[in-house]
Amino acid sequence: MSKTITISPVTRIEGHAKITIQLDDNGDVVNTRFHVNEFRGFEKFTEGRLLWEMPGITSRICGICPASHLITSAKAGDDILAVDIPETAERLRRLLTLAQLLQSHALSFFHLSSPDFLLGFDSDPATRNVFGLIAADKELARRGIRLRKFGQEIIEILGGRKIHTPWTVPGGVREPLDPAKKDYIKGWIPEAKETVAVALKTIKQIHKKFVKEIPAFGNFRSLFVGLVTPDGGIEHYDGLIRIMDGDGNVIADKLPPKNYFEYFGEAVEPWSYLKFPYYKPMDYPDGMYRVGPLARVNICDFIGTPLAEEERKEFKALGGSSGCVNNSFYYHYARCIEMLFAVERIEEILNDAATIGTNIRSLASINRTEGIGCSEAPRGILFHHYYVNKDGVIQKANLIIATAQNNLAMNRTVQQIATHFIDGKKGKIAEGILNRVEAGIRCYDPCLSCSTHALGQMPLEIELTGPGGEVLDTVRR
Repeated sequence: MSKTITISPVTRIEGHAKITIQLDDNGDVVNTRFHVNEFRGFEKFTEGRLLWEMPGITSRICGICPASHLITSAKAGDDILAVDIPETAERLRRLLTLAQLLQSHALSFFHLSSPDFLLGFDSDPATRNVFGLIAADKELARRGIRLRKFGQEIIEILGGRKIHTPWTVPGGVREPLDPAKKDYIKGWIPEAKETVAVALKTIKQIHKKFVKEIPAFGNFRSLFVGLVTPDGGIEHYDGLIRIMDGDGNVIADKLPPKNYFEYFGEAVEPWSYLKFPYYKPMDYPDGMYRVGPLARVNICDFIGTPLAEEERKEFKALGGSSGCVNNSFYYHYARCIEMLFAVERIEEILNDAATIGTNIRSLASINRTEGIGCSEAPRGILFHHYYVNKDGVIQKANLIIATAQNNLAMNRTVQQIATHFIDGKKGKIAEGILNRVEAGIRCYDPCLSCSTHALGQMPLEIELTGPGGEVLDTVRR
């Protein structure tokens, strides 16, 4: 008797989704799907708006990573204006990008994923959350809150508020950094470094604790895609596209982001509103690739800050002789390495005299009718592609979101975890097993509001049904 298990919605992620797991007559997993079942259509309703409004509008896609959309949208505007922005504006945009990375990664690691690791996959779901984490390890939870606050404070100092700040604009930024605020930000650096050191120590202990479970958490070969500097260093604000395979071979390098549509296609499936991007030369679905922290730390030749570079070398050792880490569980480790890099790089930017200046915007009119912006959001590479008329009115927009680019890999991860842990012959599926399936999705820290722009409450209901639709088992949180 075939059965289907449904997890709807998936919890402790940003947005709405569900997972279905189909069992055959023997109780073995035969098919899984990660469904994103909400839609709001940002691309369509930006049509008719002015180019100058786009950073502020597109930042509303998400309350977790609005700065990433601000930056990428403004860069698409730079392209349409055909200008190079002033040096001070570039430094300040980089500062915003790193602050966004830091606050988002801190939320993901300390508050969304740590409850699984520190309380256990099989712990009571009523306490397996940030409140349970506070009760179990108040100091770790406090540090996570403070680290995220550090990133948010920088965003607020630059843009006037923590979220949806209309500070970046085509041509640069609206306001310079107040020199009096620079020392205030620098005062956070020692604590932030100390907290990231705690996070790194914690994740390494977690690797030992879950050594038997980690091999099933999305451990497969795929392509990895991200930006690097011209000399191969890790990059988040600018750079060129590098594509690496699962054996550590660079199969494409120094690709201009403006030509992204030549490299990547977008497939659709009838059971999800989230598109399925793929690498065109390998076709769909063989062109599956991963983006985000795991990809960025994999593909770069070096990280340009000393402490993070030492961690990168330790990370690469997990990949064996190829040096390529294919297990999605190590997204968490890569996320911690990027937090360390962000703190180190923020300190460097604050010590750069060019960061304090007043020349922050290049003024120009519409000089092109098409523009493309690209940057690395916390969850991976992000593209904004705009078409405008001579007055700068948006005619068409295409946004390729990082979470969507991980869609094929997230589905593969669900399949692997479910196949490894679920035994349908037992009739009832333990809640902790289903939580492991969800935890596989949380490795990617998906931002579904970015991808489908939906918000709402997130209870969890799991139903096990027979071939006639009869409910055989129900679990509710």
